[in-house]
Amino acid sequence: MRLVKTRWVLLLLLVACCAIPRQSLAQSLGQAVRVVQGLVQNGNDQPQPNAVVYLQDQKTLEVRTFITAADGHYRFGQLSSEVDYQLWAEYKGHKSKTKSISSFDSKKQFNFDLKIDTSK
Repeated sequence: MRLVKTRWVLLLLLVACCAIPRQSLAQSLGQAVRVVQGLVQNGNDQPQPNAVVYLQDQKTLEVRTFITAADGHYRFGQLSSEVDYQLWAEYKGHKSKTKSISSFDSKKQFNFDLKIDTSK
């Protein structure tokens, strides 16, 4: 009888662990999740649709991309707080300035507006 109760307790613990969302689990393990978002603008300060925003992980050099819609906005989520990142945008061969996100910065959300001057 005692063995049956122990098995039920273990099964309930297993089910409870699987039900915890990954984000909550990562935060409870000390790996805070961060977000970077913003607006890509052209040289006339207008939203730049179809710009490609690049986010490079400085530890693995993996690059994620986001193509802006008509409103020029972009967003990257689920970023580790233990990694440095580089962020920039490109449109038709023109590139914005590069922004840096440091692992030493304790913020959870970053807002970077990127400007691409296509007149050059």
